[in-house]
Amino acid sequence: MPADFVIAPPAIVAVPVAGGGTFPVRRVFCVGRNYAEHAREMGHDPDREPPFFFSKPADALVTGGADVPYPTLTSDLHHEIELVAAIGTGGADITVADALNHIWGYAVGLDLTRRDIQQTLRKAGRPWDMAKGFDASAPIGEMVAVAEVGHPANAPIELRVNGETRQSGNVADMIWSLPEVIAELSRYVKLAPGDLIFTGTPAGVAAVVRGDRLEGSVAGIGTVSAKIT
Repeated sequence: MPADFVIAPPAIVAVPVAGGGTFPVRRVFCVGRNYAEHAREMGHDPDREPPFFFSKPADALVTGGADVPYPTLTSDLHHEIELVAAIGTGGADITVADALNHIWGYAVGLDLTRRDIQQTLRKAGRPWDMAKGFDASAPIGEMVAVAEVGHPANAPIELRVNGETRQSGNVADMIWSLPEVIAELSRYVKLAPGDLIFTGTPAGVAAVVRGDRLEGSVAGIGTVSAKIT
């Protein structure tokens, strides 16, 4: 440990890459209500809302299909299956036309949400951090490079809980396309290599309990799995 550190520095968070290597993670951004049917099931009008963003800490990621402990202070933990884009080239004020050139690769992720806490915070007009950014709230599968798979413009996305399909949609159903999401987010922050973007979830979000096995997929990209313990 270098002498100028007064404590041991935190470990670098990294996501395994299919075929070998790891992708180091800097920040994790998430897009809220980016599928029309999910927006409606949450009681919102998808035709009137521009994209909005929230964050999770990088160390909320769970890799390798590891178990996810049921979080404290909730009795309503919800699953949200998502396509995840990994930024390889940063920038600010990125254009829609150029946005896909900034992506290094993709993965499949789960945005776990303490829904009861989120609803309480929303009613009080307070930030969602403790509803979205808790420990182990972002299981993620292996990363795949764009050079290997291309960009998933029309890919089915699905989540099964204990073998039963809960969420089923297509990434083409996003209200705001991935290039639009990247362009809009880059107006708020300068994106950098290592940033991840969770791109929203289709309809069918619901509660999970201890013992549930979650298995998600995006066609052509990969899978994610986690057991709630």
